[in-house]
Amino acid sequence: MPITLAFDVYGTLIDTHGVIVALEKHVGNKAAEFSRTWREKQLEYSFRRGLMQNYENFARCTSDALDYTCAYFKVPLSQQDKDELLGAYKVLPAFTDVAEGLARAKNAGFRLFAFSNGSADAVETLLKHAGIREYFIGVVSVDEMKSFKPNPAVYSHFLKRAGAVGADAWLISGNPFDVIGAISAGMRGAWVKRTPDALFDPWGIKPTLTVTSLLHLAEQIDQECRKA
Repeated sequence: MPITLAFDVYGTLIDTHGVIVALEKHVGNKAAEFSRTWREKQLEYSFRRGLMQNYENFARCTSDALDYTCAYFKVPLSQQDKDELLGAYKVLPAFTDVAEGLARAKNAGFRLFAFSNGSADAVETLLKHAGIREYFIGVVSVDEMKSFKPNPAVYSHFLKRAGAVGADAWLISGNPFDVIGAISAGMRGAWVKRTPDALFDPWGIKPTLTVTSLLHLAEQIDQECRKA
């Protein structure tokens, strides 16, 4: 059976810190720190809503996290300014290795899906704007389950939607919690470690594979599968 690759979107294919340019005019030299806090709260809010079973979609988590970050940095943005920043989140850029890496994976015969905490519509818009939608068979969103990664149910949902089984499916993510979640749910996981100082959570669950970019991902997964 062909190997299925489930690509996380935010922080793996799409550079969430691409919003820094839009932030600079509002918070100046605090833009990078503001962006990092916003991203951390966005994920925290999704985790908490998942655990509480009090679901709101990822766009709501992103908006609430922006409100928190504005309060934390004491930046009184108008609603128009916030709408502009939230709009920037819909047109973020892909990392520079992504298009070529996806093309190589597709040409190698892997089945490619985008698998995201974001809504299907938001992810479709993002991938099209980044010029990489063509590489994917489809988009699978956790919104269909009204929960978030790393709930094991959403990985099972992905496998059902993709027509795959865990042994033949890989989760590709730059987010350690996502890789650990997928492996815990029976999939294999490749961690995209884009910077040397990135840390993987010390939970005793290691990535099946660690890569520094997507350029040689297909080759490395093929080698790993041959060893198995």
